[in-house]
Order: sequence, then structure tokens, then C-alpha cells
Amino acid sequence: MSVRVAVVYYSATGNVHQLAQAVAEGAASRNAEVRLRRVQELAPDTAIDANPAWRSHVDATKHEVQEATLDDLDWATAYAFGTPTRFGNVASQLKQFIDRTGRQWQAGVFHNKPATSFTSAMNRHGGQESTLLSLNNVFYHWGCIIVPPGYTDPLLYAAGGNPYGTSWPSGGGEGPDEATLAAARYQGRHLADIADRLRG
Repeated sequence: MSVRVAVVYYSATGNVHQLAQAVAEGAASRNAEVRLRRVQELAPDTAIDANPAWRSHVDATKHEVQEATLDDLDWATAYAFGTPTRFGNVASQLKQFIDRTGRQWQAGVFHNKPATSFTSAMNRHGGQESTLLSLNNVFYHWGCIIVPPGYTDPLLYAAGGNPYGTSWPSGGGEGPDEATLAAARYQGRHLADIADRLRG
């Protein structure tokens, strides 16, 4: 049985979506089965329509990427969670999905499964690390084995050298650069490799 990786994310304007795709590509390159899943959008249309980039991304991905379900968490043997930073914390859309996992948590579904996280924020110092640490708090409660990229490959330095997880400062208006996408693909490979080792 191959490693099964669930890449679960929320993205408003597409930056985290691109990171999630890269993480999924990295895991798939290690022959892992991968499910790329977006969580449900909770914002009202009035808020989404006020930002053309947000509306464009919602419309572009609503049929392209399946919506995450709790069954995806049961299925997976490893997890990668991504979120934009919201005041240094997890976006409410992803948090709402996580808050529904009581059954899995009580049943021990998450025990000893590797998990990793990634994020994007407007500014370079806009709360990326505290957002990743917030996601790690969930992993502690779940009993997961946290798999950060650390400083385990030189390519990580070109992407800013964040040992907690891939992060992208999106203030320039462009999507993640190639160095950051390479770091995200590495993070996916690293997660799949650790999951394979744990499987024995």
C-alpha cells in the first residue's frame, strides 16, 4: 500500500492554492497517492465580489478542485495543511473544517500520522510563522508527528529559509516565485518520505 497524502487548504486569491499544488506535486513525485482538496468558502458573495482576484480564484477552482471532506482525513496516512495568514492565525474557512474533526480525533485517526503546514501572507513579516505554529497546535492535539522542512536542503534558503514550512509574502501582487514553489515541492517530497519511513 502506498503512502496517501491529503493536501487540504484554503485560498482566497490563489497564492496558497499554488503552494498546495506544488506540495501535492512533490508528494506525488515520491509515488504517493495524493488528494488535493480545498475547504468550503464561507465568505459572503458581497465580500468576494469586492475583490476581483478573490472572485476570479473562487470561480476558477470551484469545479477544478474537489471540496475537502472528513473522509479525506480518514483515507490519508499523511497530511499537509495550507492557509493564508489571518492576523497571524489560521483562516476561518480552514479552522471551521478542522473544528469538525472531533470524531476522527476521538477515534485516534490522526495518531502517529505525519503532518506539515504552509502559508502565505501579505507582508514578509505578516505572521507566517505564527500561523504555521497555530496549525502545529492542532497537530499536537491530534497526536500527529510534525514534519517541518527545517534546514534540510539548500534550496530552502532561496525561498527565504523558513524552517517551519513554506511561506510566501504576496504583497507584490504576483503568485509564488519558482524558488518558493520548489520549496513547497520539496516539503511534499519530505512529507511523503517521512510517511514512507514511518510505514516501515
